[in-house]
Amino acid sequence: MKSVDGATALDSREPLAHRPALDRSQDDRFVAQAPLSDGDSIDARLVRQCLEGDQDAWGSLLERYKRLIYSIPVKYGLTQSEATDIFQDVCVELLAELPRLREPKALPKWLSQVTAHKCAQLKRLTNRQPSAPAETIEDVADSGDLTEQVLLDVEREQALRDAVAALPPRCRQLIHALFYETPAKPYREIARDLNLACGSIGFIRGRCLGRLRTELRKNGFR
Repeated sequence: MKSVDGATALDSREPLAHRPALDRSQDDRFVAQAPLSDGDSIDARLVRQCLEGDQDAWGSLLERYKRLIYSIPVKYGLTQSEATDIFQDVCVELLAELPRLREPKALPKWLSQVTAHKCAQLKRLTNRQPSAPAETIEDVADSGDLTEQVLLDVEREQALRDAVAALPPRCRQLIHALFYETPAKPYREIARDLNLACGSIGFIRGRCLGRLRTELRKNGFR
């Protein structure tokens, strides 16, 4: 079992068996999986390898989506411990549903919906007020749907992560150095770290951002 952020990814503790799962009897995304070709996406390849019993592929799939899953309990104001429990629950449910996943490209949205449902359910069961307006969370808890804003935020964040991951290594490193480092580094330090001429940073930055925009459009980012 793979440990993620200090949490065991597939903890088979007894309480998991008593937590209600979403009803997917009408969800056409989960049906018998068709054979996948060599030209499939990263998700399709990882799902296929998971179904073949590849533990490394399972670890890679969790690594790919752990930030998406963890980001949702944060939006619902849950504690780190509660977020870890939610993560483990979602992992268990994902493992059970993989054989019925027809379209791997639907996986990010499914993960978002399942995670938000569990977060809203926990909020309701513990009778705590969420950071968002109470009626919004109640609607989510009662219907099993995400609020429009949370879904939009999560989809955009995942689209950005996927787009950055698809960049060539130098662009990926530069984007991280320019926009993800805290505190922000000066160009001179970035140039030294990446073995680039300081005067070329601006030009390379423009080209990398252009590539990032292209990848975002591929991922449906608007």
